[in-house]
Amino acid sequence: MTRLIGGVVDRTIAERGTIWLSPPGSKEVLVDIAAPLPQMLHMYLPARQFSAESLGIDVGDSALESLRYQRSFQDPLVAEIAFAIVSEMRTQTAGGRLLAETLAVSLAARLMHSHSGLSPEKDLKQLSHQGLDRRRLTRVREYIDANLEGGNLTIARLAKVASLSRFHFARAFKAAVGQSPHQYVRGHRLEHAKVLLRRGDQSLLDIAVALNFSSQANFTRAFRKGTGMTPGQYRHSFAPH
Repeated sequence: MTRLIGGVVDRTIAERGTIWLSPPGSKEVLVDIAAPLPQMLHMYLPARQFSAESLGIDVGDSALESLRYQRSFQDPLVAEIAFAIVSEMRTQTAGGRLLAETLAVSLAARLMHSHSGLSPEKDLKQLSHQGLDRRRLTRVREYIDANLEGGNLTIARLAKVASLSRFHFARAFKAAVGQSPHQYVRGHRLEHAKVLLRRGDQSLLDIAVALNFSSQANFTRAFRKGTGMTPGQYRHSFAPH
């Protein structure tokens, strides 16, 4: 398990946040922090995130061992990933799980590319764009539409439907659609929520659960952010007068 520790609270701090990278097997070290930290975020990556199935290239069993222990360094991309995770934790969205999984894949790729001791012979340049043809894209879209309610909408599953690695799928989907998988799913979940609200035969809580929100309050926040109305207000606007 790989651990990263960074202080992140907003975009300004994210751009200059201090990061520690602690690969598996590293000895615990004592870190003296003289100044107060606004916030500290721990991110843990399981070993499977560094597999060929995830990254699209076989970096071998030495992948995790190649990661270097680093302290007090800066990496704008890693900091931005941390900021996105904190933002999702503060305000859950309809595509939060997909967002977290996409960020995990991107983080693993970044660590392999910029913070490992792998030689250039490993050809990390393969971590690049790979196309998503119309046939594969259609399969993915149909799967998403069929699983908006309580479905298994994960990056791993969508990548499998597309027959791509998780890293390549996330990039290829955005290149083909113009939205990341979590943005696409978030938009479609909100549109499906509108259909369920207009139908009027389910409570707001039942709809929230069906669309994989952890609570009705989180569903309400996400719906209001996306539409400018609460679910109750939206339903009332279609009620017969």
